[in-house]
Amino acid sequence: MTIKDIFQNYRNIAVYGASANTSKFAYRVPAFIASKGYNILPINPATPEILGKKVAKTIMDVEEKIDILNVFRPSDEAVGIVQEAIERKKAKGDIEVIWLQEGIYNDEAKKLALDNGFVFVQDKCMHVEYLNNM
Repeated sequence: MTIKDIFQNYRNIAVYGASANTSKFAYRVPAFIASKGYNILPINPATPEILGKKVAKTIMDVEEKIDILNVFRPSDEAVGIVQEAIERKKAKGDIEVIWLQEGIYNDEAKKLALDNGFVFVQDKCMHVEYLNNM
């Protein structure tokens, strides 16, 4: 599956580590993607609202269907996040793509994600990839 396929086929993007701080990429990238018509589902245990949306505390707390899990957390947290995504997929049958933002990569997380049927993208900025592929 190509990056273009991901953008064309999926609309609901849960953002793990979304920020309410407008100067951070974890705010600016989801805001850009939302401006292109995607449904942003922020996840952050410390913030009640981001981009005018109620924020879920965990992946399991997201009420809507998740197509893409976009991750803004340190690389060393990626394995745990993929494990959470696996549990979510088992429980709710969603999450097709796990996308680690630019600068975030973990080969153990990649193997775990691929072994569990996810499309996996790492070390790529969703904003940049949208501009380059759409």
